[in-house]
Amino acid sequence: MKSTLQKNTLVQYLDLGLIDYKIAWDEQEKLFNQIVEQKELNRKAETPQPTSNYLVFCSHPHVYTLGKSGDTANLLINEDFLKARGATFYRINRGGDITYHGPGQIVGYPILDLDNFGVSIRSYIDQLEEVIIRTLAHYGIHGTRAEGATGVWLDTDHPAKARKICAIGVRTSHWVSMHGFAFNVNTNLDYFNYIVPCGIQGKGVTSLEKELGHPVEISEVQEKLKLAFAEVFGMKIA
Repeated sequence: MKSTLQKNTLVQYLDLGLIDYKIAWDEQEKLFNQIVEQKELNRKAETPQPTSNYLVFCSHPHVYTLGKSGDTANLLINEDFLKARGATFYRINRGGDITYHGPGQIVGYPILDLDNFGVSIRSYIDQLEEVIIRTLAHYGIHGTRAEGATGVWLDTDHPAKARKICAIGVRTSHWVSMHGFAFNVNTNLDYFNYIVPCGIQGKGVTSLEKELGHPVEISEVQEKLKLAFAEVFGMKIA
């Protein structure tokens, strides 16, 4: 008789610091594949083994990434201009359109077996948004969701003022997640001028620094994010 697999809500935290986008992507794929492989083994095993979970924080040198459903027309500059701005470009395997990553931004890659947390794909994205909303609340900022668009926004009830502070784009397979969110903390927002962010015309972007009027220590925001992840997902972060 096959034994019942207990849900593992322990999550290993990894801070990769400033890291090249492709190197971080490869690391994500490695961790993601390990979890998927264990899930496949568990299907046949008499004694299934708990699957691992990871929460990866990092930042990247200037880079634009385009999701699998994205439109290259939303990158408004050519390859030569990209190089002149010290930026790179990747078409990647997450959902969503184009976004920017750069220094001063916290990029979060939760690589989770969603079965461990009892969440659906849609509720997973809702919970990622909730993590950011709770983190913003620590700074007295009211983050909201925008109908028909993922991510976290400010002033959505005033369309002319609506602006995005955090982009979200994920990939899931076998109920395992990868990719995640890009939270603008002390980000150079000029780099968003070269794209149509997330493919949405006429909407602005902002950062924690811009909203507060001063830079914020990245490590401080990371700790608040970890606390919100633990609260929202019911995870224990090691």
